[in-house]
Amino acid sequence: MAKAGEELTPTPMSTAQLHFDRNNPRFFLQDDMPEAEMAHRLWRDFAVEEVALSIAYNGYFSHEPLFVAKEDGRYVVVEGNRRLAAVRILTDGVLRKAVGAEDLPVASQELIRALEKLPVIKCSREGVWQYIGFKHVNGPQPWQSYAKAQYVARVHNDFNVPLDEIASRIGDKHWTVRRLYRGLMVLRQAETSGVFDLNDRYKKHFSFSHLYTALDYKNYREFLGIDNKTSFTPNPIPENRIKNLKDICLWLYGQDSTRTRPLIQSQNPHLRQLGDTLDDYDSLAALRQGLSLEIALDIRKGDRQLFRGYLLEARYGLQLALGKELTGDTGDRGTLQIALEIDDLADHLVTGMIKSREEDKRRRRQRQHRAS
Repeated sequence: MAKAGEELTPTPMSTAQLHFDRNNPRFFLQDDMPEAEMAHRLWRDFAVEEVALSIAYNGYFSHEPLFVAKEDGRYVVVEGNRRLAAVRILTDGVLRKAVGAEDLPVASQELIRALEKLPVIKCSREGVWQYIGFKHVNGPQPWQSYAKAQYVARVHNDFNVPLDEIASRIGDKHWTVRRLYRGLMVLRQAETSGVFDLNDRYKKHFSFSHLYTALDYKNYREFLGIDNKTSFTPNPIPENRIKNLKDICLWLYGQDSTRTRPLIQSQNPHLRQLGDTLDDYDSLAALRQGLSLEIALDIRKGDRQLFRGYLLEARYGLQLALGKELTGDTGDRGTLQIALEIDDLADHLVTGMIKSREEDKRRRRQRQHRAS
């Protein structure tokens, strides 16, 4: 787990010396954000309350040391930021009030003194990436997919660890590491190319899984011009497909500044349905004009397929209704009127279809006569 020479035995360290990790891929902490504001962000967004309650009632478990790296002269907690936030909030009355944690049990003086030092393991980020990766990417305390992808990218790009080795070290047997990495590289390319702004997405929640899952589908990869075997690199999208990348990002995530809603409301079935339209010129034109995914799908199917589908759907509905006639028909005039309207519509439809076929036969006979 650790590099040669790194200390793995927990040792006590003053809590006042410890700093939150501004580079944690899960938290989005800005470099100039004060520590108190970081604690507030963690309390608000990352369920620190449950950790604080455990510590308030049980004390700090010594078998859960913080992993600490010395960077730029400071001891940074690279694993255990929620626990550090919980300790800070429990022991600092001003911070406790500022984050709105007044409902927490009041820590006793004995507990406050006990929390003045915490067990830590001094390490480097590079030395413990396997442990953190297993725990949060493929293990018992998983992060959201976007944070997982950022962590994988850091280990691969900054520590020069091959993707296959990362997958092997954290027990990934399903290409999750590769899929996360490729998705993040495509996202970053969209941002650096100026065709997508993550902060301008329509929904507050960022469904990163939409993107990396879409790249598993052949029709998305072909639309973006990438190969499934060679696309696990920075900037995998060729320059001549950046416009298509802009379309995909807009359809997946929308745009808040223009109040453009995403086409993907749920991954199943909308992600597959969008993929089905990507190889049809008319469907794409409809989507680029702002028409709905449903309309684009109908355009792709064409009138012949839609017509047959409507007939099959109508027949199925009538079969179901027929099966419920004895118990479902109460004798009211309204339901009879519906049935009469269906009968009238069916009669017009059948008449039109027969007439169309007779007209086709007539035209064929005329062509045969002229040919002879």
